[in-house]
Amino acid sequence: MIPLTRFFAIVLSVSVFLVPDSGLGQSIDVAPDVASASERAPSAKLRVTDVLSARFPVVDVHTHFYVKAKHDPELLERYVEWMDRNNIALSVSLDAQLSQRLDSHEEYLWRKYRDRFVLFANIDFQGSGKPDEPSTWACNQDGFVPDVVARLRVEHQRGRISGLKFFKDFGLRWKNRDGSKIRIDDPRWDPIWEVCGRLQLPILMHTADPSAFFRPIDSHNERETELRAHPDWSFFGEEFPSRAELHAARNRVIARFPGTIFIAAHLGNDGEDLQQLAGWLDEYPNLMVEISSRINELGRQPYRANEFIEKYSDRVFFGTDGPFPEERLRIYWRFLETRDEYFLYSEKSPPPQGDWRIYGLGLSPGTLEKVYSGNAIRVIPGVAARLEKYRARSNP
Repeated sequence: MIPLTRFFAIVLSVSVFLVPDSGLGQSIDVAPDVASASERAPSAKLRVTDVLSARFPVVDVHTHFYVKAKHDPELLERYVEWMDRNNIALSVSLDAQLSQRLDSHEEYLWRKYRDRFVLFANIDFQGSGKPDEPSTWACNQDGFVPDVVARLRVEHQRGRISGLKFFKDFGLRWKNRDGSKIRIDDPRWDPIWEVCGRLQLPILMHTADPSAFFRPIDSHNERETELRAHPDWSFFGEEFPSRAELHAARNRVIARFPGTIFIAAHLGNDGEDLQQLAGWLDEYPNLMVEISSRINELGRQPYRANEFIEKYSDRVFFGTDGPFPEERLRIYWRFLETRDEYFLYSEKSPPPQGDWRIYGLGLSPGTLEKVYSGNAIRVIPGVAARLEKYRARSNP
């Protein structure tokens, strides 16, 4: 059994439970974990494999150390300890906004841990504009796109950024001057896609959301509990473009700029339909995906998910959408490395992304290495050198 140790509150508003190391591969009874993670679920008596650290060094391509961590120094120190224990060589923070925040974000992460983090920029579409007056937003002012392009060039030359992140507000919430929704494939953004290709900066884009978020919140919606707890996550109604329209607009951009690498966040928000996702990967050679916050979807279809990741092992990145508690990290290792059955995908109660359990994929060692770090080394600037340093420290 793994004893429960100390508790402390972090700015993520997540209760964190630290589990001391007890040896990789030890078999444990999961009943206490089930009881603590979900009061609504029966206490499963299955025994599963305790995986306390990733098998190979990991690059987490999807973390938020401002959006979620709010530059909390104690959390950063604690998380780097977790990275060390879990064999996470480095993390990609997506929160280096092209504003004054970039300076503070660099200082927060790089003052002590430059070798453990790379930064993706993101764009401040609203700027100092009034929230309810789109005509005042930065994105609707003359010179906005040229300014973004110029800033990307400068920060790339300075070596501060390794990519560009777009949040789901792009297409769902940001508006044009007249109040209509911004279109992802509007030609006015073309210089941004082009410069990223020229600078070899990958673009990690969150487009749309799971299909449940675009459906009525009723008893037929498999994520009703989640959406009633977070009604602002619902995009059902005529005021929003459809999920299919958002995906199509994104894909048109990917097709227009074959020299730019696009990373579809959260499996392109299409983990429910791996056949469609595979079709996109086949059609667009410059498209890649990452798995953050979607092991709930992959883990309920383990046979198909295993085949998908093994087939597209050169196109899949590891990500978490953290920082998350250490218990969540270890669920990722169990999910990817073992064939354990019927276990919880989150430490939260109730489970946050669907009221079900998941099954491990048991990926091959070669695929694990690619997903954990190999693809990031190939695609994301700054990763290779940092990973080499990490390996040198780990194997003196």
